[in-house]
Amino acid sequence: MRRLHAPFLALLLALSFALAPSASANNQRYAAFVVDQNTGVVLHSRRSEAQRYPASLTKMMTLYMLFEAIDIGEIGLEDQIRVSANAASAPPSGLGLRSGDTIRVEDAILALVVKSANDVAVAVGERISGGERAFADEMTVRARALGLENTTFRNASGLPNSRQTTTAQDMARLAVALHRDFPQYFDFFDTTEFTYGGRTYRNHNTLVGRVNGVDGLKTGYIRASGFNVVVSAERGENRLIAVIMGGPTAAARDAHAEELLEAAFNTLEQRQDSRLFAGLTIPRLNPVREQAIIAREFAELGVAAPTEMGSAQSAPPLRVVLADEDEMTSPLAAPAAERSSRDPANIWSVQVGAYRSADQARERLAQVAALSPALDNAQHAARSVDVNGNQLWRARFEALSAEEARQACSDFGRFDQACFAVAPGR
Repeated sequence: MRRLHAPFLALLLALSFALAPSASANNQRYAAFVVDQNTGVVLHSRRSEAQRYPASLTKMMTLYMLFEAIDIGEIGLEDQIRVSANAASAPPSGLGLRSGDTIRVEDAILALVVKSANDVAVAVGERISGGERAFADEMTVRARALGLENTTFRNASGLPNSRQTTTAQDMARLAVALHRDFPQYFDFFDTTEFTYGGRTYRNHNTLVGRVNGVDGLKTGYIRASGFNVVVSAERGENRLIAVIMGGPTAAARDAHAEELLEAAFNTLEQRQDSRLFAGLTIPRLNPVREQAIIAREFAELGVAAPTEMGSAQSAPPLRVVLADEDEMTSPLAAPAAERSSRDPANIWSVQVGAYRSADQARERLAQVAALSPALDNAQHAARSVDVNGNQLWRARFEALSAEEARQACSDFGRFDQACFAVAPGR
């Protein structure tokens, strides 16, 4: 796994978000970290190596250990876990299990993800290692093997313990490891509600199902930590991990996480625009000239010059203004009945270039439309984007399903043509 702290990209994003002042420089519990999981590039970092209390983020490691035990055959999803008196006595939040009860492993996973059940976390640790203290020691050893050099676990739940500490960077590493090592179980983190014992519980992570692309992971809170969250989100080909620690309230934490994600996805999209612009300019430019264009486009984003990670009190906001030019949609639009039957939240696009004029964008669309049958009913659109006063025109095929978008880019790849899928709302 690539170490997440290198290389650092000096694209420090806006910090003047919806957090109250106590969540900024004056809040000594605050830390934040945003990383592009696919490249390891750090998009935002603030106090990300400072020691913090994980609270229920601890359960991410409990789940990692449980997934590993399932994977090697030590336990199965349909097996039952017995609840001890020690587990049943764990303080809330919990399912209210009693000593001698049993819980199915799959239900235990959902209880940890959705309800953040402390009684279940203790029961899982006792089932895997024979006791919670032994389980915590094994968690720490496994954490070191995953590169979590600044994390120590003392229990399975995240309940208060002064020696159970971590960092925002380490929690991001753990999130990446969960997705990388157990993709077959990662959908559990996308669960919005869970029913057990006749009661239905809503996921504490309200970003899941509400914010475009968010598919996990975990929230946490104890008084000493403030409100924590680790978020994973995927849009098109980009997957981000964002960690916020020390929020003053759950609502402020969630608003800050959403703002950081939006700013980071905007940054990645502008970078992709720059690469497409460099790669598709006609006549073909030599590689040195292409790199010069990319560098210029990055400079036009108006972000700060390189600084030591987390040293900036604030950073200039990334200003991106999108203007839809509906009059530039070509006659090759999908039939109205077909378009209206699709859920707007599931309508994808593919982008095949970024140009200095709408005419160049439309010309590119006409040139490549025949390369993929998946585009037969797509809308052709030139979309204007203003990046700090500098205008580009995105060449996009719109009104596609996710499957059509992926197929189109796969087809383009066979012809060595640039293409990237654009998630709904982007």
